[in-house]
Amino acid sequence: MIVLKLWWEQLFPVAVLAVACLIALPFLGAVVALGLACLGLLLMLLSQLHNLIQLGRWVREPLPQSVPESRGAWDRAFTGLLHLTRRQLHVEARLSAALEQFQLAGAAMPEGVIVLDDKDRIEWCNPRAESYFGLSSTRDRAQHITYLIRARGFVEYLKEGQFGQPLVLRVTRGAAELSLSVQLVTYGGRQKLLLTRDVTRWEQLETARRDFVANVSHELRTPLTVVSGFLETLTDMPAEEQEMRARALTFMSEQTARMLRLIEDLLTLSRLESSSDQVRSEWVDIAGMARALHADALALSAGRHRVSARVETHLGLKGNAEELRSAFSNLVTNAVRYTPEGGEVELRWFQRQNQVGFSVRDTGIGIEPHHIPRLTERFYRVDRSRSRSTGGTGLGLAIVKHVLSRHDGRLEVQSELSRGSTFTAVFATERITHAFPGSDATPDESDPHPQPG
Repeated sequence: MIVLKLWWEQLFPVAVLAVACLIALPFLGAVVALGLACLGLLLMLLSQLHNLIQLGRWVREPLPQSVPESRGAWDRAFTGLLHLTRRQLHVEARLSAALEQFQLAGAAMPEGVIVLDDKDRIEWCNPRAESYFGLSSTRDRAQHITYLIRARGFVEYLKEGQFGQPLVLRVTRGAAELSLSVQLVTYGGRQKLLLTRDVTRWEQLETARRDFVANVSHELRTPLTVVSGFLETLTDMPAEEQEMRARALTFMSEQTARMLRLIEDLLTLSRLESSSDQVRSEWVDIAGMARALHADALALSAGRHRVSARVETHLGLKGNAEELRSAFSNLVTNAVRYTPEGGEVELRWFQRQNQVGFSVRDTGIGIEPHHIPRLTERFYRVDRSRSRSTGGTGLGLAIVKHVLSRHDGRLEVQSELSRGSTFTAVFATERITHAFPGSDATPDESDPHPQPG
């Protein structure tokens, strides 16, 4: 029906012209009637050409507001084009919005994302992928991925086409070396997504776990070997060898105590590392704790050192008294153990501007500068043989680090080889409290006399 209507609209002017010419033929003659017919056809042809020219111009710039206007069938055609253009613009707007949302989502992802075409050329990448591989989504578009990621393992991974398992790449960005897990995911035929994740931290944790297990095994193996050897000796020893039996039991007791200290430190460190609870905000009397630790240091030294304590402020701390005592005790114990006989150990609780600190100074063997950044690592020892002979577990400063971290503090280390070391636990203003209510101490009071050992 619509087709017939369109044909009628196109043929109606021709039919009108033909009827007019037939009517004019008897009155004007054949020549005039034929001229009128030719003129009418020429005008209709020009009208068609005009509409075609308007259509050609619009096709070059198909905007809804510039659709030509006409009459009859051409008006219907132009109106249809207008509706089609509007629908197309609406679809394009929806696609553009969806693409923009996809790009925004991709940019916000914590993993790197690179979109590859069927020839493994880059179509798009998010900022994280740009930072991982030094790419640019505009500059490197249409570049083959292997031109930019040239690691041999990745090229082989791409060539083999077995993408079930990720591949780990080592890349250098500035001064940092990253371990990146990359995996290709195919979609839409032969297109691919290259997903990248930074697994440097996980590899470091896995390395730390392996080192931890190896170190614990090594630390326990020595005392267990000693105890096992002495047990065999005691089993075969004649009953009259009382002196040897006593020495063997003494050695076994020492080694057993060493293993117990190691296990206790491991449990303490594990509790500190796994605890997600906030530190209790109880008032802790650090001045009183310093005096108690001074007494402990005197007992551990047994008169072999000059031990003193200086309490320069009676400000306290908000925190966990048990954890703080454990940290400070480790600093004091280390100072006594690593200071030769006749040396000096000084405990000090002081205020420095808007901070407070607990320091332990000794005149011991000192530490070389390159060892200082690693002192708080588990089982890290400057001198392994000396550490074992003094009874250390290698976990003390790791415990100190975690306790201070939980109390918004930090550890400062100053040391000079053969001249001694100073370990200072520094706490920020937020952790400082005034003297406990009812105490007769004032914040500015200090011990006028050091307490010698």
